[in-house]
Amino acid sequence: MGPIVELELVPEPRRAVIENLLQFYLYDFTRYLDIAADENGRLPDYPDLDDFWAYPQRKFPFLIRADGEPAGLALVERTDDEGSRPSYYMVEFFVLQKFRRRGVGRVAAAMLFDRFKGRWKVTQLKNNEPAQQFWRRIIGIYTAGAYKERTHPFQGHPSQYFES
Repeated sequence: MGPIVELELVPEPRRAVIENLLQFYLYDFTRYLDIAADENGRLPDYPDLDDFWAYPQRKFPFLIRADGEPAGLALVERTDDEGSRPSYYMVEFFVLQKFRRRGVGRVAAAMLFDRFKGRWKVTQLKNNEPAQQFWRRIIGIYTAGAYKERTHPFQGHPSQYFES
């Protein structure tokens, strides 16, 4: 049996937990993108992170916990116009290496899909094959294979589209 997974919507006074986990996330991304540390050894601040507290009806910063311990993060954005069917975009999703391959990401993703019912889009970098494999497997299980995948015509990044 895997760890107990919880999602916590992070209020602005606790935003440091998201900012700190984003450093590890960006570190992982140095494998795929040209991201440089500054002279203090710090990676850049995540762009427009303030928006996740400035627009609480559209942007949702989540801490993922495993057995009560910070285990990752998810940044979700509602992308539809009010009044139409809800649409959501998985802006970022990250699980610390300690918790990978233990079901934490799978459970957290399903919890998010269940929490935000509607149309979903999840995108990966074209050169991030581990993320592509993860999302195809997780979304495939969640939807019983009822999802579409499209590749961006210019950038080549794959995205999965499905309903929750």
